[in-house]
Amino acid sequence: MSRYVIILVVNNVKKILISIANNCIIFSYKTNNSTISNELINTNIISNNELIFSDIYMKDNAKILSSFIKELSIQYNTNKAIISKIELAPLVLTLLKKATSITDVEIKEDEPLTYTICELLISLNHIKNINCYTLQPFMIELLDKNGITCTSRCEILYLSNFMETNNLLRYSNIYYKTNIRITFPLSLEDLKDFEEFLQINKYLKVIHINRLINNELENLVNILIKHNRHNLKIVIHENITDEKTAEYLRNKNKSYKKKYKIYLSLEYTKEYLDKNIFKQALTNTLKVCGLIVSSLVILVVTYIGISNYVSLKQVNAIKEDLAEVIEVTDPTEIIEEKNEENKAEAEENDTPIEDIKLITNTNLASLLTINEDVVGELKVNNTNVDYPVVQADDNDYYLDHSINKENNANGWIFLDFRNDSMNLDKNNIIYGHNMYYSGVMFGTLYKTANSSWYTNPDNQIITYNTLYENMEFRIFSIYRVPDTNDYLRVYFDDDNDFLGFIDMITKRSIYNFNVPVNADDKIITLSTCSNNGTKRLVIHAVLINE
Repeated sequence: MSRYVIILVVNNVKKILISIANNCIIFSYKTNNSTISNELINTNIISNNELIFSDIYMKDNAKILSSFIKELSIQYNTNKAIISKIELAPLVLTLLKKATSITDVEIKEDEPLTYTICELLISLNHIKNINCYTLQPFMIELLDKNGITCTSRCEILYLSNFMETNNLLRYSNIYYKTNIRITFPLSLEDLKDFEEFLQINKYLKVIHINRLINNELENLVNILIKHNRHNLKIVIHENITDEKTAEYLRNKNKSYKKKYKIYLSLEYTKEYLDKNIFKQALTNTLKVCGLIVSSLVILVVTYIGISNYVSLKQVNAIKEDLAEVIEVTDPTEIIEEKNEENKAEAEENDTPIEDIKLITNTNLASLLTINEDVVGELKVNNTNVDYPVVQADDNDYYLDHSINKENNANGWIFLDFRNDSMNLDKNNIIYGHNMYYSGVMFGTLYKTANSSWYTNPDNQIITYNTLYENMEFRIFSIYRVPDTNDYLRVYFDDDNDFLGFIDMITKRSIYNFNVPVNADDKIITLSTCSNNGTKRLVIHAVLINE
């Protein structure tokens, strides 16, 4: 067994031992207890079996050392570098730049791989394999795309609370993320992953934090400044009433805004706003005893108005975020990946290649970066209905969750879980809450029951696009019906069964649209509540353009 030893002195005056054994070049700290004199730190000594370099020499002569490592790897026919401690990895990988015969790297220490090390590995075109303790899923994806095979000794890939909360499993999710959520206090793992996120991400605009902790907020801003991040908004979700705390925030906001263009804002919970608005209104009512009845009426109207304003503001904010994601996201990679998945699934199911549908809708493909449940987009003319459509594993989840999967009383527009989002079924059902007063979701569909609306030919066309195709449907029936599920059928026994169903829902219509529906046609159904939930408002339309 051949052996060659070099000792390098690093910044903290630790010595690095480089040895060669079994076609491997090994980098580790020298384990003896010998010390280095102050004189030695500033000198470079070469002996028969040791080379000792000062840290200044190493920095100024990295190219020379890299060439030396190259010659060693060639002389001893080494193809693998073993690194004992993860903190050594950045220095060692820099020295391996010219050692093109080394294709494998192993890091012995049981510590997660860092993004900095990941970047260095990618920069070395000759590295093909990395063995480490564990690493983030997005790093596996990044290394794989650059032709580096990764072996993790720990089967369970660890995710910090920060990475898990923000669904940062993929490199593209990290790169294009515009909004993130941070839970105070931050653990060391959260802080480390947040800094790595800032190294990769290019589009961050808003940071939501769960509550105010002064030192945590200041630390967060310092990290943003360190990474040269500006034009950011930090939203603090806490019901702050203490004047001292409010003054602290005002001063910090003034300072951050002026120096770094980082803006602080408070967002109170809807429950808190409702509660305090109610208290204030009740106090005013008691002061004006002669106007009790009118004050109560004003209170109710104000409560409804504010509640609806909050709902409208929430939905508009979400739609603005969606538009921003579409604008900044290049969906090419997402489309290619999804299309490959569809091809693989089709091959597994023996589906002919010509029957495979490929993603063509770039806007919807971009939205997959924030929610993989996105399946389509729906527009009803001369109403507020113009939303992406999602689909869950049941018909309950999106009754009280928005498209960003946060709890929200408005819910979202969603496709029946029984429907095929790629290939239309005979009856494709889309649901949404009737948020009448705010006008969000299906809150303006009531207009479709007015003769001035449904007699207008332009309004009789509904646009529904999926990831795979753009479609138009012509309305053939509109009606209100007592709470029932007989119009919510997706599967039919045969053509006669389907035509009988069409005859039933057509006869219910409040207007004769005189639109034929044949046995081989496909329809779309929009369903929402009406008359305070005692009835359903239903719209049926037949596919006319695909």
